[in-house]
Amino acid sequence: MAKEYSRTQRIGDQMQRELAQLIRREIKDPRVGLVTITAVDVSRDVGHAKIFMTVMGQDSAEEIAQTIKVLNSAAGFLRMQLAREMKLRSVPQLHFHYDESVVRGAHLSALIERAVAEDGQHPEGAPPSTTPDSDKPETSKE
Repeated sequence: MAKEYSRTQRIGDQMQRELAQLIRREIKDPRVGLVTITAVDVSRDVGHAKIFMTVMGQDSAEEIAQTIKVLNSAAGFLRMQLAREMKLRSVPQLHFHYDESVVRGAHLSALIERAVAEDGQHPEGAPPSTTPDSDKPETSKE
């Protein structure tokens, strides 16, 4: 029977907390904006960790790619700092990835709001869309 909360999940949660603080405190590169660590997925052998992050205020793919590039180049430094903070025999290699779920969620939320607003414009009991040709009687072509 599997454990409810595995060791890799606990390591990932602690890494998420520590990385959020380390990036804020230690990374002084101006190309790195307000980074939010959304999730950390640690491999079963604790050799690698995928760090999913979002960047506030940077919407273009170019700026996001630049931030990921900077963080991946600083991964060795961050790994060394994590080793000092965490009590692990070996600290996993860090791989930063952009988390699109926040952007996708905002887009879906906007679509739902638009659909609700359009639905509110129609009177009660009336079908949402009627075509002008539906009022004409059918004629058969023979």
